[in-house]
Amino acid sequence: MSLPRAPLAVVFDMDGLLCDTEVVYRDAMIAVAAEDGHDMPLSLFKSMIGLPGPSGDRKVLDHFGDDFPIESFNTRIRDYVDAACVAGVALKAGVVELLDHLDELGLPRAIATSSSHRSVQSHLGHSGIIPRFNTVVARGDYVLGKPNPDPFLTAAARLGVAPELCLALEDSHNGVRAASSAGMMTVMVPDLLDPTQEMHDLCVRIARDLHEVEALIRASR
Repeated sequence: MSLPRAPLAVVFDMDGLLCDTEVVYRDAMIAVAAEDGHDMPLSLFKSMIGLPGPSGDRKVLDHFGDDFPIESFNTRIRDYVDAACVAGVALKAGVVELLDHLDELGLPRAIATSSSHRSVQSHLGHSGIIPRFNTVVARGDYVLGKPNPDPFLTAAARLGVAPELCLALEDSHNGVRAASSAGMMTVMVPDLLDPTQEMHDLCVRIARDLHEVEALIRASR
């Protein structure tokens, strides 16, 4: 099976798609909440995947109450994640091979993430792959975050490629919603979230990993 059309650019999510950081965030949130005597439900964490920081904060406050020390909570989570990144967080399977293939094809590519530019450097800096992207679109570069289409529309504009000719790669439900509403061919590569019927409806493919994405691009040429 190939893509509906040959993509002229590829837009990547970051956490859970390029690097194995979603599981780090999950463990950090559960551990930090427990230190303060709170139970962080896994369902709450999963509902936050793919959302920009303020939207995730709102979910935490709605669950624990507005007096919950959200700033301290976030700072300690960031410290936990930073330490894990320094120790080494792996790239997801197939990342380097897919980037190599895009180099062969001469296709531009972008990162479109709900995370900050600081987080991009923390999560991917050690891997050396950031320079392999033409642009990085992160929190602060758009008005409305995922599940709104703004991050992906911004990436397409920077790459100079119409959204419908871009392939978007996402692991989260909110990211898939954003990419699909931007008009991009969207492939979900599941990480911590299973694909729902909605995801099947919005995506041109559910891929097991980025090796399969590379094969799809090859088949579309």
